Amino acid sequence: MKCPFCSTADTKVIDSRFNPTSEITRRRRECPQCSGRFTTHERIEELMPVVIKKDGRREVFNREKIVSGVTKSCQKREVTTDQIENFVARLERMIRNMGLKEIPSRTVGELLMNELHKLDQVAYIRFAAVYREFRDVNEFFNELSENQPQPPSYNGDTLL
Repeated sequence: MKCPFCSTADTKVIDSRFNPTSEITRRRRECPQCSGRFTTHERIEELMPVVIKKDGRREVFNREKIVSGVTKSCQKREVTTDQIENFVARLERMIRNMGLKEIPSRTVGELLMNELHKLDQVAYIRFAAVYREFRDVNEFFNELSENQPQPPSYNGDTLL
């Protein structure tokens, strides 16, 4: 592993931590040249299907795009970075388990939204507002009403 401080080509692992709930290994490293210390996160590289975009283009599945979108949706919410990492790892597993070589971006988006709805409903609405490209306020309110329990009716003096 190349040192980020002095660019020495070989560094030494001084500590490894394996996370049983995640597929990431955290390694603490030290450079023998400059004594700089840094952390790396290793993940097994598994083949993900190619994503077919709305316009027909094909892109390599980009985990960082998913993390970025979910992180933005969860801003100022009580969702931890670990929860987001586990969320994205679960989503990747679901996609891999489909066994497809290509997957429509719409399928990825719908899977993401279904899982996000379970994680945090406000984050779900934020993500849906961007992903579904609502054309007007009515479409937005329709999405909200589909995901909210209906308030009790009121007939003037009592709740029904």
